[in-house]
Amino acid sequence: MARWLSFFAEYNFVVHYKPGKNNILADALSRRPDYDPRRLTRHQDIPDDDDDDDDCATCMTLGINATVSSPVLPLRQQIAEAYEKDAFYAAIIRYLRNPTADTLARLTRPTRDVITRYDLDGDLLTYAIDTFDTPRVVIPADDDLRARLVHEYHDAPAGGHLGREKTFAALSRDFFWPRMYKWIRKWVRSCEICQRVKPAASKQAPLRPLPIATSARRSVSMNFIFGLPRDAEGRTGVLVFVDRFSKMVHLAPVAAEVTADESAEEHLFLDLVFCHHGLPESIATPVSHPRSGRGCLRCWAPACETKRVNAFIVQDV
Repeated sequence: MARWLSFFAEYNFVVHYKPGKNNILADALSRRPDYDPRRLTRHQDIPDDDDDDDDCATCMTLGINATVSSPVLPLRQQIAEAYEKDAFYAAIIRYLRNPTADTLARLTRPTRDVITRYDLDGDLLTYAIDTFDTPRVVIPADDDLRARLVHEYHDAPAGGHLGREKTFAALSRDFFWPRMYKWIRKWVRSCEICQRVKPAASKQAPLRPLPIATSARRSVSMNFIFGLPRDAEGRTGVLVFVDRFSKMVHLAPVAAEVTADESAEEHLFLDLVFCHHGLPESIATPVSHPRSGRGCLRCWAPACETKRVNAFIVQDV
């Protein structure tokens, strides 16, 4: 929520009330049946943003928050039964169990070229690129089975909602299926928790802190403070000048409704700072504040022209 508040703070918009009975689009997004914890949802389609890939990842809810859940088969048994429904891997298993010319002819040419990478470990099919590679269990084209594995390695408490690279590295150590990396990438992109808590990558350059002052009266910070108790003249604000090295403070009362252009900060600076300590080398003021930001720069424009100051650093610190 903090990330979105920071994002929308950059825009100036007006919120208009719309009756709920007319807000059909919001109902379609917020009342999806697969987000209802009272119902057992077996599948959740993950949007496919890759035009060249027809395979769409499928997210399976294991019924953790559901009132009724169906029994889950042991993983080894579920993988073995899924081989029978996959014609591609079923043909490879038949050849490995009975390596004859007839069973080899049933395989496609690309499969025959890499048939040495496959082996049987009991009722499981394993895959290894060469003799130095660790054999990994082959997962057939079963979305429920693949979703169960990714859920255990990513969504489960032991998985910790790791990112795409770490989830792929952990899962690919023990299992294999074609285009596993792209499958996991879609899963992580569609994970609600990951998208909600993932910090936004900053595209801006990091802020540069102010250099540490080395002597007194060389660098002064200036800012407004408002919301103070009203004085005898009705002023509720204070213009604060602070020496960044010695921390000496000069205060000037100002009215809350006076803008930076009208408050004559240049004259206040001359009366409180310049007449006692001279002109400092730099003056630091927060740009984000409307009283000491852009208006302050416009107020100081004549003085900058007089002293031939034509460069400054504009950033929030």
